[in-house]
Amino acid sequence: MMVLGSASQASAATVYPIAPGYQVNVRSGPGTNYAVVRVLTPGSQVRIYCQTTGTRETGPYGTSTIWDNIASGQYVSDAYVHTGSDGYVASRCA
Repeated sequence: MMVLGSASQASAATVYPIAPGYQVNVRSGPGTNYAVVRVLTPGSQVRIYCQTTGTRETGPYGTSTIWDNIASGQYVSDAYVHTGSDGYVASRCA
């Protein structure tokens, strides 16, 4: 029984909704000082592959320094993603 492997696979497969009514900037790194690479439209959902610390951002789900990696070189502030937690819900990015 591979509990650790199953847990990692489960967290990578989880989809989280973006805050309703918000267009969210996707940045090339974990912070507002990184370039915007695209914009998520209201109603979007994202997979979180890993999370890391970045610049402090305030959004509809509070103020956070956690940034969610949603694809290679693409990050969104966790303050705009409804994860149901104020902490980490995925592994830390390497």
